[in-house]
Amino acid sequence: MDDIEYSTDKIEKKADEEIISFGKIESGNENQHSPGKRKKCGGWKLASLLLVNQGLATLAFFGVGVNLVLLLTRVLDQDNAVAANNVSKWTGTVYLCSLIGAFLSDSYWGRYLTCAIFQLILVLGLGLLSFDSWFFLISPTGCGDGNKLCNTPSSVGVVMFYLSIYLIALGYGGHQPTVATLGADQFDDSNPNAVISKAAFFSSFYFALNVGSLFSNTILVYYEDSGKWTLGFLVSFGAAIIALLLYLSGTSRYRYVKASGNPLPRVAQVFVAAYRKWGVTPATVGALYEVEGTESAIKGSRKILHSDDFKLLDKAATITSMDLRGPNNPWKLCTVTQVEEAKCVLKMLPIWLCTIIYSVIFTQMASLFVEQGDVMASKLQNFHIPAASMSAFDICSVLIWTGVYRHVVVPVSRSLTGNAKGLTELQRMGTGLIIGMIAMVAAGVTEIQRLKSVSPGSKKSSLSIFWQVPQYVLVGASEVFMYVGQLEFFNGQAPDGIKSFGSSLCMASMSLGNYVSSLLINIVMEVTTRDGGPGWIPDDLNDGHLDRFYFLIAGLTAVDFIIYVYCAKWYNGINLDTSENGIQLEEQQKE
Repeated sequence: MDDIEYSTDKIEKKADEEIISFGKIESGNENQHSPGKRKKCGGWKLASLLLVNQGLATLAFFGVGVNLVLLLTRVLDQDNAVAANNVSKWTGTVYLCSLIGAFLSDSYWGRYLTCAIFQLILVLGLGLLSFDSWFFLISPTGCGDGNKLCNTPSSVGVVMFYLSIYLIALGYGGHQPTVATLGADQFDDSNPNAVISKAAFFSSFYFALNVGSLFSNTILVYYEDSGKWTLGFLVSFGAAIIALLLYLSGTSRYRYVKASGNPLPRVAQVFVAAYRKWGVTPATVGALYEVEGTESAIKGSRKILHSDDFKLLDKAATITSMDLRGPNNPWKLCTVTQVEEAKCVLKMLPIWLCTIIYSVIFTQMASLFVEQGDVMASKLQNFHIPAASMSAFDICSVLIWTGVYRHVVVPVSRSLTGNAKGLTELQRMGTGLIIGMIAMVAAGVTEIQRLKSVSPGSKKSSLSIFWQVPQYVLVGASEVFMYVGQLEFFNGQAPDGIKSFGSSLCMASMSLGNYVSSLLINIVMEVTTRDGGPGWIPDDLNDGHLDRFYFLIAGLTAVDFIIYVYCAKWYNGINLDTSENGIQLEEQQKE
């Protein structure tokens, strides 16, 4: 035991010599960091600026995304199943790009620069799409309104179209999770109210997101549905420019968190070091390697206390005689904090995987819900209701349920559970799964009634499009529980060095949900057309059984919920060292 203590002291001394402290602020003017100066940086004023930025960026994004399926069918003349698949793949790419933005933010660029660059890409994509629709796609003027056919677009126009929408996917995808984390950074962890402020910020963040999309889903979608596609894209382009300018206006007042370096080698080092010590018995908690003092060896991260999960990985922090020879090598010996960072990623993965099936539910609003509504009675006297605008009920549901949750659900559940937050994030996400499953059942029932109301030889059903209201409202309610819960959970449980990665997991879940939805459609169509029939989702939905597809998703969600409950009970949260003073911030004025 004495040898181990001696070894620990020796290695810690080496580490102290080799590790540059992350706690020092890179500024020559100490007066800038006085308490009085610090109060002028960050806080709700800057967080609110980021909320407005998010609302405008979302308006711009959904100005394209909400009606994309109809653009593909009406302007590019794609079949329903092909268009639904293309929308799912595009939406999946949007959210997959969130991982790229999170990686660059956590590793190299930091939150501020990452947000700025990806917003610039979003502006570029929207500008290119506006130009393309004006000169190449929308010909003759006003086509694509459901009645007036468009000319076959040129190959240049099609290439430019796909280039522009995937630039939009990259820009918005990389921006959203990073701006969410930057907003949370505006609250000082040393303030006791920071936890409450961050929880309120994430609810407000999703609220702002839906306020922005409400305009797109009502006003813009109406003009686009009537053939004024270019006008809709130009408005989105303008909103993105305003969002970028507002974001840049807060440059000198934001609170900045340093990038912590590439997390991939850090996580890989834990597994490699543990593998190299496969035959070594893990040391006791007190004998595991950790640097002395209040600072973690990972730049920008607080220390994480040891947990009993995945004990095999403790081998990576177990000191052996070989570790005393030569300089400290993180591929052979890792700190407890580094090991716990890897454990946190492993523990979050099962929870994250269980949220993917919910994203399959969510993605139906941008594809099959729209196609379903497009063949229903959509006239309100002389006013035509665009099918895509029905998602306004989803948005209104989110806005209403955000208030209901904070002012009704939280107080009631707090009195029942004794938890200050009311429901835990895991309970909140589980509730979202259940409501989402009910939404799919409602969509299936609506489709059954729609098919019963189809007259022979008629393309559209006589059933009112307002029968879709319950499914949209239920999906909206489920989002408040699932997606806001995800933002809080993954951001709160992610170590300091991978905070943006934690926020991006929510969007990555949406990404895989879209790809899984596309895969399900392909499998269903392959199986249901083997006997020569039209299948469940044919070009003419009146010949299919879309209701069965909705019920299939509901069944898969029920199975997923059972697995989720097991994973939630197994999960143990991150345990940060409470003696830390919080993440050191670069609070100097940016030149």
